[in-house]
Amino acid sequence: MKYIKDQENLNEKRVLLRLDLNVPIKNGMITDQTRIDKVLPIINFLIKKKSKILVVSHIGRPKGKINEDLSLKPICENLEKKINQKISLIKDNILGLKRDDLFNDSNQQIIFLENIRFYVEEEKNDTNFSKHLSKLADIFVNDAFSCSHRAHASISKITGFLPSYAGLQLETEVSALKKITTEIKKPTTCIIGGSKISTKIGIIKNLIPKFDNIIIVGGMANNILSFLGKPVGKSIKEDNCESIIDDIFKTAKNQSCKIVYPEDVVVGKNMEDNAEIKEVNEVKNDDYILDIGPKTISKIKDIIENSQTILWNGPAGYFENPNFALGSYEIAKKIVEKNKNDSIYSVAGGGDTIAVLNQINVINSFNFVSTAGGAFLEYLEGKELPGIKALN
Repeated sequence: MKYIKDQENLNEKRVLLRLDLNVPIKNGMITDQTRIDKVLPIINFLIKKKSKILVVSHIGRPKGKINEDLSLKPICENLEKKINQKISLIKDNILGLKRDDLFNDSNQQIIFLENIRFYVEEEKNDTNFSKHLSKLADIFVNDAFSCSHRAHASISKITGFLPSYAGLQLETEVSALKKITTEIKKPTTCIIGGSKISTKIGIIKNLIPKFDNIIIVGGMANNILSFLGKPVGKSIKEDNCESIIDDIFKTAKNQSCKIVYPEDVVVGKNMEDNAEIKEVNEVKNDDYILDIGPKTISKIKDIIENSQTILWNGPAGYFENPNFALGSYEIAKKIVEKNKNDSIYSVAGGGDTIAVLNQINVINSFNFVSTAGGAFLEYLEGKELPGIKALN
């Protein structure tokens, strides 16, 4: 893989820059700017190199049709303020655009093409569409790791028509993920949450041979407790998961990986209730398990204390209600404490995990926080990502 940071002569070069600016927008207002902040390094790098930057990105799923609610306009306006530089948004049909239509003003340095998913050819990974895009620039840079699990025209096929490079963020993301999958410092611990164990089974099975501890929390842990004959009341739980869980335990035993699950829990009669701590065998039929209990928190903190590498994906409970956020907060704080003396390498990922870190303002206290969602999870499963394959 070639990296854009190693390229010296970028002066006046037109760079087709694929970014992930798929941020949540409500009533025209951006509600989470994390992904915009993540692209600032590559934008500033190319500005300093005096490149001409042609940005390609998307919002939402317009399914090949123009939808003004999914315009990149609010993002351009937000980014303009952050970099203190004018950004032009081209709303013309991309298929009619020619190279000479762009950067006619010598002072113009950044142009955005409108939402690339307004074109049905994008998600079809259309060869002619990629070829047409390539004629607008001199080189291609993928700095959208979070889109790289998609075989789309502006991510995959485009590399066949332009010299192609990995951007700063993509390089950082891949480097961080290598440190928790192939270049690991042991002991290693994975804390994995979320509601469905079936969606994370691929990750768990791929990580068991590499990790010393897999800690299962959140709604997924209810499946484990139920499998072990413990009552879970009205708690969120998947059906027909017995064979999956049996397989996890057998594989872990063969690989000397310890599976850790709650010893005590925090329950409520509904999601807005107050918290009540219970042993796992004390859960009643009308209880919802909504967090891990103090014994479990203490056990997890001890494991983190003795780990050198940690991966966290998925909160420990229903953190939206502060009464059930303690487990997630305590896990975060313990990792941050270890990070302060450089005794752990920490990676966190997943929208809910990021929300937890933002709530207690520790997102910058982890070695790396991934906003990549699906790409992050597929990489952890050991799958080959089309966008990464295309750059290699």
